[in-house]
Amino acid sequence: MSKNTFKTYVLLAGLGGLLVLAGSFFGRGGAFIGMALGLAIVGGSYWFSDKLAIRAARAVPADEARMPEYFRMMRELSSAAGMPMPRLYVTPDMQPNAFATGRNPEHAAVAVTTGILQILDWEELRGVLAHELSHVGNRDILIGSVAAAVATGISFMGNMLMWGAMFGGGGDDDDGGNIFGILLMAVLAPMAAGLLQMALSRSREFEADRSGARLIGNGDPLARALIKLEGAARAIPMDVQPAQASKYIVNPLTGRTMSFAKMFTTHPPTSERVQRLRSQEWAR
Repeated sequence: MSKNTFKTYVLLAGLGGLLVLAGSFFGRGGAFIGMALGLAIVGGSYWFSDKLAIRAARAVPADEARMPEYFRMMRELSSAAGMPMPRLYVTPDMQPNAFATGRNPEHAAVAVTTGILQILDWEELRGVLAHELSHVGNRDILIGSVAAAVATGISFMGNMLMWGAMFGGGGDDDDGGNIFGILLMAVLAPMAAGLLQMALSRSREFEADRSGARLIGNGDPLARALIKLEGAARAIPMDVQPAQASKYIVNPLTGRTMSFAKMFTTHPPTSERVQRLRSQEWAR
């Protein structure tokens, strides 16, 4: 088992554990409800992660007659990586971005936004597609989807705890429930979920950058693309749920003002990614 795979299991166990802990504040049966919710989220993410991500992004299948270069590059990259070619999609978003999804290489999809096709040259887009294909090969996609789903579930549970505390719920303790504990959990659970998801996502992005550069034998096209995408993400908003932001190659919420934005950054600093790519760290 690789280091990243072990880290993934630990982080996902922590995310699921938070659901159980949050549920326990609703009484003796609450922990079982939290466990059932966690299992349902993880199971649903495993089987339907690609369909859910594609639907959420409003993506449609790419037309090879209209986008032959997109298909040609992905065929070449898939062949070089020794992998099945993913299904290709396009989203209507004008923010330049891209993501990959699917539970394994045989059930994977890659989607690019309309905006990315307008801002990148073909060499830069090839670097982006190599990055996304590397997520597929590294088995990152399923883990990211599950982490996002569990983080969403924990946030939902936190909101339930908050409402329960406001209306006098929270267990069957003689004193009417530990309302301070409930309120603390309602605030801390989503924060902890975000931090765990952040730690997982950032390491995956570095590895996909490295693998993608190795695949095409050059880190500069992806470095140039990341600089363009980062600048555009600051200027062009995208309507994305925060828990889903980690699946994109650059954070689609970069230009949005958010509380504790730096704490919950799902991607490494673009400047650090560019530096690693241009220093040829990927070749070592």
